[in-house]
Amino acid sequence: QVQLVESGGGLVQAGGSLRLSCAASGRPFSSYAMGWFRQAPGKEREFVAAINWSGGFTRYVDSVKERFTISRDNAKNTMYLQMNSLKPEDTAVYYCAADPSGIVRVQATLYTYWGQGTQVTVSS
Repeated sequence: QVQLVESGGGLVQAGGSLRLSCAASGRPFSSYAMGWFRQAPGKEREFVAAINWSGGFTRYVDSVKERFTISRDNAKNTMYLQMNSLKPEDTAVYYCAADPSGIVRVQATLYTYWGQGTQVTVSS
């Protein structure tokens, strides 16, 4: 069992930056792949970024490439999402998720554990 808690969301103006954190507790964090997903009002949950167990491989949705960076610190059982050049369309609830397979995957249904989410609002 893995418990995930997101933090770092908030209100920011377009062009600004936020850093989300996902703190994990429970079974060994370092063996899990981790992902960030987001869900805007009236829309389906969307893949944002993922990182494999070691941090050596990452993947992003096209809309956030060159703006967002996913990373992890296995010693601190924490994953991060650095979000720069934020746009109003990035407004959503952001969720972190853990995948016991350890490999990067984009399908939300393949992730076993989920956090409660943190709201990110980007004003124009």
